[in-house]
Amino acid sequence: ISTGEDRLAMLIPGAVMFCIGAFVVVCASFVLISSRSKSYVETDKPAPAESSYSIQLEDMSFWDGITEGSEDNRSYHDKLLEKMKYPDKEEIEQDIEGKVVLYDFWTYSCINCIRTLPHLTAWDEKYSEEGLVIVGIHTPEFEFEKEYDNVVFATEKFGIKYPVIQDNDKETWNEFQNRYWPRKYIADHEGYIRFDHIGEGAYAETEKVIQLLLEERSVALGNTLEKKELVNLDEYKHATFRTPELYFGFKFAEGRNQLGNEEGFSKNQIVTYQLPEKMKQHYFYMEGMWKNNNDGMKLISESGKIVLNFNAKQVNIVASESATLFIEYDGKEIPEEVRGKDVSPEGTVKISEPRLYNLIDSQLEGPHEIIIQVQNPGFEIFTFTFG
Repeated sequence: ISTGEDRLAMLIPGAVMFCIGAFVVVCASFVLISSRSKSYVETDKPAPAESSYSIQLEDMSFWDGITEGSEDNRSYHDKLLEKMKYPDKEEIEQDIEGKVVLYDFWTYSCINCIRTLPHLTAWDEKYSEEGLVIVGIHTPEFEFEKEYDNVVFATEKFGIKYPVIQDNDKETWNEFQNRYWPRKYIADHEGYIRFDHIGEGAYAETEKVIQLLLEERSVALGNTLEKKELVNLDEYKHATFRTPELYFGFKFAEGRNQLGNEEGFSKNQIVTYQLPEKMKQHYFYMEGMWKNNNDGMKLISESGKIVLNFNAKQVNIVASESATLFIEYDGKEIPEEVRGKDVSPEGTVKISEPRLYNLIDSQLEGPHEIIIQVQNPGFEIFTFTFG
């Protein structure tokens, strides 16, 4: 789970994106709906996927006294539609009005979000004709995730055909007081929030809520629904003990700094790093000249190196700019059985667009060392994530 924020509320000036598969409309403004829920953490950060949390509204004592059917929690759909202003308003009204709506807070380079997308796209395909509408709220963590074309590319890559709203200024996120990527809310056909889930997992539980709310809607319309089996997709099994997410940006690393070099971070400065003789587990070490940016590091010298001793089954990086990375695993080339999907048989990774790249994908967890060698000035790295 990454931390981000919760649901819809407020008129957002500027360009906002609505993606329906490959169809994209740029809106002059879009209004999102504010949530009454309280935040669970004080800082934005990825939440551990295995500690996912879900709750149904009737159990939500922390929702400031909101109860199912109360006026305070009345039709979020109505509030949304009252303030929407864009060319295809009537089409969106028809899509959302009187439907069961799942709002998904995500960002496209977040590994926790990526792991949930097969379930979301499967639910969209399975239940859209029965009255389910999924609305993706894309709230970026890194600057490159604010780029319109990057988000469109991601929706196409992941097979997303449901609407996606681009929430670049975190207006929606902040109104919901959310702190997690991913986070899902489900509203019934009258617009009341009935379910809230943080993180990966709980797919069967979430789908049962979808079925329940679709059944309620069907009864209200005087129809009957055929009972369907739950979607059967493999769920990623995390390592029981793994290295936490590691950030290369000085601002992102505040309070969770695991840069091991004695040179440390230097805000907006170019730092020449040298590798120490001894390195600690769960800390990353740099070699070469790197520009310290807000959300990542940029290679300035002709070559550079990153060394990490980690414990996990899976290792990913979020990176950008054209570069070729040479990967070593425990002092050798990466064996085929643990080679990530973005690593070639020669042990290289081609960085071609800003996104998440999978370096290690093993069936077994354990302590290992990974060394990334870079020969391309301008290469940028933002984070390590693990599974």
